[in-house]
Amino acid sequence: MSSKPENSERSLPTVDQQAESFERVRQAHQMEATEDYVELIDDLINSQGEARLVEVAERLGISQPSASKTLTRLQRDGYITSEPYRSIFLTEKGKALADQSRARHDIVFRFLLAIGVSEETAKHDSEGVEHHVSDETLAVFERIIAESNN
Repeated sequence: MSSKPENSERSLPTVDQQAESFERVRQAHQMEATEDYVELIDDLINSQGEARLVEVAERLGISQPSASKTLTRLQRDGYITSEPYRSIFLTEKGKALADQSRARHDIVFRFLLAIGVSEETAKHDSEGVEHHVSDETLAVFERIIAESNN
């Protein structure tokens, strides 16, 4: 009997396959902050009527200068509009991304519940998974959710 772990038998992907996989992860990480920001801004606008830099920073647990830097990028990329010392507003592009991100989050959350994950853990885990899951996987998650509700 071998003392090697079972997963040590898996084969190494080709260079192109591995590079493509890592590129997908890098792209997901780049969009992760954007999605988190626009979703938070939308939540603040919906619950309080406005979103401001100080609260965005507080809720993300980061400094105001860090949040300001990202908000500047979001404005440059067309997701938000803002003026100094004024509220932050989502553009149509930003609102669409917030809605899409929220929907993905909800699917992942409901899937985790459907497979028996506790609500508290599902809340925590769905916050990160939503950014890295493919549309194909989300469709399978939705199918499993529907089957578990029958």
